[in-house]
Amino acid sequence: MSTTTAKRQAAPAFEVDRPGSHRQHEVLRLLPGPLLIIVLVFLGALVLIPVLYIFLASVNSDIGVANGEFWPSTVTFENYSKIWTSVGLANGLANSVLVAGATAVVSAALSVSTAFVLVRYSFRGRLTILRSLLALQSVPGTLMVLPVFVLFSSAATYLGIQVIGTQWGLFVTYLTFAMPFSTWVMVTYLRGLPKELEEAAKIDGASNLGVLFRIVLPLSWPGIVVSGIFAFLLGWNDVLFASVMTRPESQTAAVALQIFGASQEGGAIPFYGQLMAAALVCAAPVVILYLIFQRYLVGGLTAGGVK
Repeated sequence: MSTTTAKRQAAPAFEVDRPGSHRQHEVLRLLPGPLLIIVLVFLGALVLIPVLYIFLASVNSDIGVANGEFWPSTVTFENYSKIWTSVGLANGLANSVLVAGATAVVSAALSVSTAFVLVRYSFRGRLTILRSLLALQSVPGTLMVLPVFVLFSSAATYLGIQVIGTQWGLFVTYLTFAMPFSTWVMVTYLRGLPKELEEAAKIDGASNLGVLFRIVLPLSWPGIVVSGIFAFLLGWNDVLFASVMTRPESQTAAVALQIFGASQEGGAIPFYGQLMAAALVCAAPVVILYLIFQRYLVGGLTAGGVK
């Protein structure tokens, strides 16, 4: 057999086994192709069928939902127009966006600077602070409702500062619980950043603040977005503190939905359609938030930074 013939016979094997080839991806799969498709379809149906039912119920009549209809006999979008008056959703959404958005921005901004100090500097009490961040995560929120309420009531009594019933009081409450988690997320993220980048910046004459704003901050956007989104969800989904710390004019969307749902108990037929429509409207900002920042959630900006 000639050398040319041997090379031609050996070439297909090399093409099949080279990195990135289709067959190598098939080998790396944990499940066979047909079984993988079945699993993905099952998981997709598990998530999408409840969402589809909520949407169909929101365009169905209350009697149809009460009778157990999956597909509405009559499709109507009146529920989406009624929720703005019956549920009071506009005021609740505005308060939720304001309070949860402020909590996310401030928590992310403070956590990245705090984590930078905890990761890059050694000082007395540093380990105690890091352990405290983990310890605070184990405290249930239900145990903190009464102490927080008494503390804010004392501020109004002795200092003359009205906290309960205000939006900024709810913001301070959420920030208190969001900061430890956001800081720990950023501590974990900054530990993975290469120190060589910061050392190179200091050699070029950058100060500590220059390193933070010019090197660490641009490379930390994925971690900042993750901590900000979790802080936003903390304020957006909370009902416990929002129901205690707010008034009708400052209540959030979650409290508005809770009050509207409780007001229908004992009635002939609850307003199923309006409840479902209001639930979809309240879930829309979170879905939009994930769609906007998904590229930061699934990727890292530091890959190959030192190289």
